[in-house]
Amino acid sequence: MELPIRLSKDSRVPIYHQIEEQIKALIAGGQLTAGTPLPSIRVLSKELEISVITTRRAYQNLEYEGFIRTTQGKGTFVAEVEAAKKESVTVSAVYQAIEEAIETALRHDYTIEQIEGVFREVIDRMKHKGESNRDGKLD
Repeated sequence: MELPIRLSKDSRVPIYHQIEEQIKALIAGGQLTAGTPLPSIRVLSKELEISVITTRRAYQNLEYEGFIRTTQGKGTFVAEVEAAKKESVTVSAVYQAIEEAIETALRHDYTIEQIEGVFREVIDRMKHKGESNRDGKLD
């Protein structure tokens, strides 16, 4: 099984952390359900063209946090993750993305007011692209 993981070698975020965050997002979003087998450390390392040590660190951290489990001789699988933990991952990912966008704008000398304006424009554009559905989320 090939995981849809995209790494940025230019990012300040370590590669192992990028892997962790993306696997957590796949689990939290329901794309990877409990019991789903994951690629071995060696296979994932080869697919992502990174070292086995980096992949092992990501898997160890994910296992420590309870997102995956490894069974000797059988492989690595998605663990049963509580809904609250999945929600926490989702909220954290959204906040992190917004914080990164704001940091980028600040590095380009935007004022807070200009950043707020950009956010309003983007939200308005997305609302117009697909009018809000019943639960208030953007399509």
